[in-house]
Amino acid sequence: MSTLGSPADEQLCVDGLTTAEAAAVLARNGPNELPSPPRVVAWRLLLSQMVHFFALMLWVAGLLAFVAGMPQLGVAIFVIIIVNGLFSFAQEQRAQRASDRLSALLPVRVVVKRDGSPLEIDASLVVVGDLVILSAGDRVVADMTAVEAHGLELDESTLTGEAEPVEVIADSMLWAGTFVVSGEGTAAVCATGVNTQLAGIAALTASAQRPPGPLALELRRIVRIMAVLTISVGAAFFILTLFTGTPARDGFLFAVGITVALVPEGLLPTLTLSLAMGAQRMAHKNALVRHLQAVETLGSTTFICTDKTGTLTRNEMSVVQIWTPVGSVHIQGEGYAPVAEILGSQQARSAAAQAASAAQFCSQGRAVEQQGSWVAIGDPMECAIDASFRRLSSSESPSELSEIPTAVRRFAFDPQRRRASASTQDWLFAQGAPDAMFPLCVASSHLETSLIESARKATEDLASQGLRVLAVARRPVGTTLWSSAEEAEQQLELLGLIGLQDPPRAEAKASIAACRSAGIKLAMITGDHPSTAQAIAEQVGLLGPHRLVLIGEELPKASADLAALLDHDGVVVSRATPADKLRIAEALQGLGHVVAMTGDGVNDGPALRKADIGIAMGASGTDVAREAADL
Repeated sequence: MSTLGSPADEQLCVDGLTTAEAAAVLARNGPNELPSPPRVVAWRLLLSQMVHFFALMLWVAGLLAFVAGMPQLGVAIFVIIIVNGLFSFAQEQRAQRASDRLSALLPVRVVVKRDGSPLEIDASLVVVGDLVILSAGDRVVADMTAVEAHGLELDESTLTGEAEPVEVIADSMLWAGTFVVSGEGTAAVCATGVNTQLAGIAALTASAQRPPGPLALELRRIVRIMAVLTISVGAAFFILTLFTGTPARDGFLFAVGITVALVPEGLLPTLTLSLAMGAQRMAHKNALVRHLQAVETLGSTTFICTDKTGTLTRNEMSVVQIWTPVGSVHIQGEGYAPVAEILGSQQARSAAAQAASAAQFCSQGRAVEQQGSWVAIGDPMECAIDASFRRLSSSESPSELSEIPTAVRRFAFDPQRRRASASTQDWLFAQGAPDAMFPLCVASSHLETSLIESARKATEDLASQGLRVLAVARRPVGTTLWSSAEEAEQQLELLGLIGLQDPPRAEAKASIAACRSAGIKLAMITGDHPSTAQAIAEQVGLLGPHRLVLIGEELPKASADLAALLDHDGVVVSRATPADKLRIAEALQGLGHVVAMTGDGVNDGPALRKADIGIAMGASGTDVAREAADL
């Protein structure tokens, strides 16, 4: 049994499990997997290829040929039926095997707390009692009870059909198959596998027949029309031969030959083969086509709206520079190991360590040592911040995650606020986009009033180098009880600016050139600072001759004006919100463009669905983006 029951199990859900306990529960309950839907046995699948509409028509034609005394024609027709059926059967078997292999490209990963440390595991290894760490974009992989919830909201549309996000508080139930829309928190697993609510829905889904897609329906309609025409033409020729004095037997055989020759029996398998070949070729380049018809649409793309992070860049973040009011620090290190060369004065190092510590406290991602190497668990940017703090702080043991203070309250990152914060008993720490943080900051007593202006100039300098910039600040808690993030994130003391490097992909420039040679226009749509977006666009060769760099909040409201502004090659849109991405897709489609949209965040889902082709980045993309995408 894999549901929560005894008080001991309740305690496990609160504290998490050790590796040994998790292994014992996994051995007892089995993996966290839904039953695989039953597959059609091979002989039934082969038989279905021999008795579909076109095959039945050909069987009749072959029998008529034998009746007419033309066994050679009858045998030829039967051979065509059998060869066509075997080919279609082999193609479906190959497609199924390819689908099984490709599904491994997108494993669902979950961060749980094991042995007191965060650990990323496959969803199938989650067991009752695990403490799961949730953040925006995650898929809920089992039925859980919320332990902590900081602005946590779920998309339960997969279960209820309601698109409105549902707020989660402590002790609320989280159902398998839903998605975290915003916020963060922890939840204790109370049911896995066949005991989840999703399993019952999956059983109903397995019993239902999948309807054919629009492309298949249209092809069937066209082919049936052609079949009616061929029979009509055959009948017309038979009547015509009778009028010309041809013997009825010869006229009938002639009509049968005309009918058989005009039946388009190879049209549907040929199209399926061409789409399947395209999908398999893309699979060899680690591109998973979730809908076969998307291959045809992809070949018709005229405009690509690409994200920056994880698409044009490698999404392998590292903190390379920290600006503070008392000086800057440069960090030279590789990966997430707590070893690096630190360049800067002692005073600047102390201030930079304080800024990195504040940013780390606001983050959930951590750099963890596993099997002798340091790996990222969680968001790459947050893991880079954690690694920078370890590198800067000589007093902290780099392997002790338990030394991080416990947050009394968290205000999770919000794409509208563009910042996140967390508080201890004494201090509230905040981090976010500089232009969203500066208006909330005040100069502390020992700093000049020009501090914010100096920080703005430093932001421009860091962003012009192609770095992602975060501002970090704090304020004392005192006795105030804040009811909202907006109320808490006021009167902040600026601690510093963190510059993160995310190098461009080596293949990005060649890919952009290939798209342009095919006549496809490109635009970068990103939430980053304008200078950062422009620098990366220049490095990869995306920025067009007009050097048009726009800001999301300044885009025209009218769809026609927006389309006219964006209908150029090499446009860059910075500080774009998810709503901006959706508007951009709709505006370009209004001009007749076939739009491909890339994204990896939870809030990219609407734009990915709206675009003609939604493309999610498999390695770095959230589960929500993957589910919404075609590719």
